[in-house]
Amino acid sequence: MVPGTGPITITSWVYGLDPGAWTVRGELIRPALPADRPGGYQPRSLTRTEPLQRAAWSWRRWAVSAGVDTPVRTHWALIAPLARMPAVLPGSWTLLAAIGTFVALLTQALILSSEGVPVVPVLGVSILAIVAGLVGAKLWYRVLHPAPWRESLRQGWSVDGFLIVMPVAAVVLLLVFDLPAGVVLDASAPGIFFAVAIGRIGCFITGCCAGRCTRSWWGLWSSDRRIGARRIPAQLLESVAGLAIGIVALILVLSNGPWFYGLVFLASMAVYLVVRQLLLRIRAETRRYSWRRSRIDGVTAS
Repeated sequence: MVPGTGPITITSWVYGLDPGAWTVRGELIRPALPADRPGGYQPRSLTRTEPLQRAAWSWRRWAVSAGVDTPVRTHWALIAPLARMPAVLPGSWTLLAAIGTFVALLTQALILSSEGVPVVPVLGVSILAIVAGLVGAKLWYRVLHPAPWRESLRQGWSVDGFLIVMPVAAVVLLLVFDLPAGVVLDASAPGIFFAVAIGRIGCFITGCCAGRCTRSWWGLWSSDRRIGARRIPAQLLESVAGLAIGIVALILVLSNGPWFYGLVFLASMAVYLVVRQLLLRIRAETRRYSWRRSRIDGVTAS
């Protein structure tokens, strides 16, 4: 948390309670100041507490306010993370990721049809490559976030793993089925980054991949599903970058410039990886080194 960011909310889950309605109160615990006890401040001095108000969120005003202090009903443990959180809409990333995938495949199909390349076999290859990329994303996430398998399967994905495995799988499958690999990769580039642009909006309103808290006026109030505060909108910045790369890639592909097939795809990926490394530095997670993922747990997607 950064002082001066304005209203802050904290979301917590408590498991193992008896079902029913519970009265929940929160208190802010502060270390005692020197004036609070004779003899001055000591490392293990007594603490002071201040009551905290329940938070309420308005999607229309995009603002947090004081909520009504009423009893809280328990939920089944599996759906507890779906409870209302300020600035978080559970499931939005999954929905927008699906929409982004559809847009990517549609864009690819339209470009390929204009190039006279058969769309149906390429569509099958693309779906298989996406599945392979999702496996790579999950495995890379587990490497960077060591945890039991059950927890790793439930928690998140790594975009880096997807972007490494998916193109390799696509090239192998295209060669196996004797399809023009370079043409297909170039036709896929705009859609891939349109999908990034759409999916990162889902990250923003799902509460994953959050930016650092900031006092800057251009910060946006958002949540990492635990702490809600004014933050650097890292997800939206990556969304804008993905949209810009996708538009430029689309213009280059449709203009039939004098370059070898596959260059648009390689250039787009290179630019995105550079931009992503810069954006990772403004993410809230701490890092062991710049190109690796966070050590923090509980992130839905990375």
